[in-house]
Amino acid sequence: MKAAVVTTFGVPPSFQDFREPEASDGETVVTVHATALSPIVKGLASGRHYASGTTAGFVPGVDGVGIDAAGQRVYFLFPKAPFGSMAEKSLVAREMMVAVPEGLSDERAAAIATAGLASWIALTRRAKLQPGETVMILGATGSAGGMALQTARHLGASRVIAVGRDAAKLEHLEADVKIALNDDADGALRAQFDKGVDVVLDFVWGDPATRVLRAATQDRGARTGEPRLRYVQLGTVAGDEIAVRGDMLRSTGLELIGSGIGSVSVKELLAGAGELLAAAPAAGFDAPFTSLPLTSVAEAWNGDPNVRYILTPVR
Repeated sequence: MKAAVVTTFGVPPSFQDFREPEASDGETVVTVHATALSPIVKGLASGRHYASGTTAGFVPGVDGVGIDAAGQRVYFLFPKAPFGSMAEKSLVAREMMVAVPEGLSDERAAAIATAGLASWIALTRRAKLQPGETVMILGATGSAGGMALQTARHLGASRVIAVGRDAAKLEHLEADVKIALNDDADGALRAQFDKGVDVVLDFVWGDPATRVLRAATQDRGARTGEPRLRYVQLGTVAGDEIAVRGDMLRSTGLELIGSGIGSVSVKELLAGAGELLAAAPAAGFDAPFTSLPLTSVAEAWNGDPNVRYILTPVR
């Protein structure tokens, strides 16, 4: 079969022949119709992600949409190495698939699941968002951030705040408040925390997170107690580390929470994917993407980092 293959860590995969998967007990071979090139896929292929393996010579891709051996259209997660989703066929545990509802194309289903699963899990499992609460999205102009705005509203948030560096992109987002992270942003951030924020979803970390946490915690410590703030860390595109003062935690209701592989079980991730896709047709979730054939994997790999590429191995 044809596949994208990582032959060397840190180098874009090449489109070439790869051996076909063979299913054992509890497994099925999925004919792949759509798969997303997401940050985690690039991270795993670089060898720097905490879940990366130790050797190259594998097909990248952690999820996709396709047809299983029984002829059912499915979304699948975490195919069995070395058969990732960026191939004509992938090897998947039967328990790692959920049905794709009618009304979603293969590409749209793959885009929604890849962009929206992080925020869906963070809001339903980690932060446990309650109806009427306020959610701030840090990194709102990215693919995952844009889906987070939609999922927060769908799950009952009464007020949604979009925070990002690109002021032009912020203008096009549907949010109650939009804050561009320029030199004047600190006051605007502080005003929102004074008004009340219940959950922050942070897709970037680094310096932007430092500014948001400072605005949330500086000069707090009311004798009557400070309100609870669930700060959920989801990505590190702006930096892997930040400095956190001890009094940020002692003098406020701040709770630092992570959401990702390990902090949530694989079973819960898959259940969340099923919930997200089931909700998508009626909710009208929109996750912009650019579709390319798998033969163009190198073009997508080196393409615009602000574009979510969906690769189509079989049409």
